Amino acid sequence: MARQSISLTKPNDEWLKAQVNSEEYSSKSELVNDLIRQARNQQAQADWIRAKLNKSEANGFTNETKEQILKQSKSLLDGQI
Repeated sequence: MARQSISLTKPNDEWLKAQVNSEEYSSKSELVNDLIRQARNQQAQADWIRAKLNKSEANGFTNETKEQILKQSKSLLDGQI
């Protein structure tokens, strides 16, 4: 695993310490990695939505029902796509 050195503002450092002290995470590194993982997942979801919107705009209206669209969206949020 790559080792990094980062500087944090005092409020961010205090927040990280509080999360570790509450035993939600075992270390600041674990928490930072989790936050990055969450950000990457959010980016993937935004990219998927953007691609769907671009495709829809290029192709006109969809033939999918609102239930099918909702099911796909929920699957994405659950990490199944």
